[in-house]
Amino acid sequence: MKKKVIVSVINDLVTDQRVHRTCLTLTENGYEVLLVGRLLKHSLKVPSRPYSNFRMQLLFTKGVPFYMEFQIRLFFFLLFHKADLLFSNDLDTLLPNYIISKLKNVPLIYDSHEYFTGVPELQDHPVKRGIWKSLEKLLIPRLKYMFTVNDSIAKLYKDEFGIDVKVMRNLPMKRVLPVKATRESLGIPTNKNIILLQGAGININRGAEEAVQAMAHLNDCLLLIIGGGDAVENLKKLSNELNLNEKVKFLPKLPFEELLQYTIHADVGLTLDKDTNINYRYSLPNKLFDYIQAEVPVLASPLVEIKKIIDEYNVGTCIESHNPEEIASKIKYMLMDKERWNTWKANAAKAKEVLCWENEKKNLVATLQKANSY
Repeated sequence: MKKKVIVSVINDLVTDQRVHRTCLTLTENGYEVLLVGRLLKHSLKVPSRPYSNFRMQLLFTKGVPFYMEFQIRLFFFLLFHKADLLFSNDLDTLLPNYIISKLKNVPLIYDSHEYFTGVPELQDHPVKRGIWKSLEKLLIPRLKYMFTVNDSIAKLYKDEFGIDVKVMRNLPMKRVLPVKATRESLGIPTNKNIILLQGAGININRGAEEAVQAMAHLNDCLLLIIGGGDAVENLKKLSNELNLNEKVKFLPKLPFEELLQYTIHADVGLTLDKDTNINYRYSLPNKLFDYIQAEVPVLASPLVEIKKIIDEYNVGTCIESHNPEEIASKIKYMLMDKERWNTWKANAAKAKEVLCWENEKKNLVATLQKANSY
């Protein structure tokens, strides 16, 4: 019989490509996978996948009551469901998984998608941050198997807790680019350059406001913003206030295959996170690699891990500041020289053969082999 693994995540399952890739790799390695998350009011339908899923509908959706309810519900779910392996995504799922792993004597793999206690949502809340930090100090030194998203964050955790942390970057699977839906069918102009900002976390201090403001200095360009986040409504207001509604278009979160239809039409992909906190400083966002897979030249902020990729593979360039005029100037620079733009595009076509999940998952496969002998 196949071994069973329960994969826990606090989100609504649909748009988290890292978790989806993890579940596929677990399936490929002989596990029967059950992915557990939550059902939100506006959750998209989970597409057909080669593994099972269960979404908890909670009474509370935010704050302390939500986190308390989620921890309790997840604990009892894990308690009453058989598993040969537990896979916890991010700190907000770790405590129930850790307790159950000890109660049932089953191996636990922990995947931290970011430097959790460095997220901006906790910066101005020392009490909340202290609680999560205490939980890290209690649990992380006791973990046998832990992953995170890049070398910089792995070093932070290793320096703080003295444990070996494996790196598993947010690299997409190799894809044959789909037959393109036409720009006309997607409702985007054929006579303008498409500047794309996509992502599930379009939040404050990620450069989106300045990207919108930059459009006041650009002609023959459309800024296409696809995704969700706490900055989106303010971005819409900003666009309206600056009379940029003809230059900025918004689309909601989309399933990845549908999103890709838009990505492959972009002329420039933006990733403009600011160095406002330690988590952003060492970020290596999914969209960077999604742009590369779609062979889209990238304009990025010069954060450590992002700049490393841009420089090594020569797939775009970096801004020097978040001044909107500077961003506009860099976009013009990228578009004005077709030969240079084509070089970046060709380099992305080469880089995507290296920067893919098929190469990156080797650490996870090796860890699964160790966990099998637990």
